[in-house]
Amino acid sequence: MPFLFLSPSTQEFNPYITEGNEEYWMNLLADRMEPYLHASGVNTVRNDPAAGAAGAIRLSNQGDYDFHLALHSNASPEALAGQQRGVDFYYYPASTAGLRMANILVDNIKPIYPLPERVQARPTTAIGEVRRTKAPSVLAELGYHDNTDDANWLTGNLDEIAQALSLGVTEYFGLPFLIPGQLRDAVVRTDGDSLNLRALPSAEGPVLAQMPNGAPVRILAQYDAWYSVFMTGSTASQKAGTLRNSPPFQPSFPSRRVSMSPSAQPRSFPQTGQTRKASFASSTNPQLRHRQTIGRSLRYNRSVCIWL
Repeated sequence: MPFLFLSPSTQEFNPYITEGNEEYWMNLLADRMEPYLHASGVNTVRNDPAAGAAGAIRLSNQGDYDFHLALHSNASPEALAGQQRGVDFYYYPASTAGLRMANILVDNIKPIYPLPERVQARPTTAIGEVRRTKAPSVLAELGYHDNTDDANWLTGNLDEIAQALSLGVTEYFGLPFLIPGQLRDAVVRTDGDSLNLRALPSAEGPVLAQMPNGAPVRILAQYDAWYSVFMTGSTASQKAGTLRNSPPFQPSFPSRRVSMSPSAQPRSFPQTGQTRKASFASSTNPQLRHRQTIGRSLRYNRSVCIWL
């Protein structure tokens, strides 16, 4: 089950020609991406908006992440202000993983950007979040925020862009892309045995943890006979916590041995504030991460999300 460090811009000093600023819009985009990523079994951790790019690099390098994705929008030099358009995905020249992700994201953004010939993957050694991260990385420049057409494209199509980027991430990790629905509370029901939580929606997926009979779970999405879920609880959290250096939520898929709690009310997936990260569960399981944002501080709690 993959872990993505998601790093939206911290550059609140970069105003859009329309309204808002780069930090504001890139964090809204990340908020839109996370439900798709979690439902599809990708665990995420966000940067701290108050720590800047250096802080994002430092936090990323403290964990054991499978990829680092930075979200930005571009601006032209003063002499060309407002005249340039295009979307660029920057990767480190020696990184085959970075090039692969960049090319996948290019292919997913081209169909929705008005000038597809201006969507490109570009090598660079000048950008810190590309050069200095331990994990392979890509920095996205999603249009020029000093160009009215680009700014309107980005701010007017946040969900479409979020889906395209999330689809690219799931393609990179070899996971199905799932649309999140309402959160549903459920309970594991077995003949007394524990239920395996796996990293992939497959009986061949690695077992990451086990859920005891009667354990509560929350279902995020369904893929064939598998559920993408997360599970809270000290036992599962402790087992899951050994899988990564940073505190994870674990996604996974459970099988049909999960019953809906009759008293549970459906809940919409949060887009801001408290964000939960998930994976898949059935007889299988990945990891999930829980992030709570209070002002500009981040607090991480352990939990488990699996394929059942």
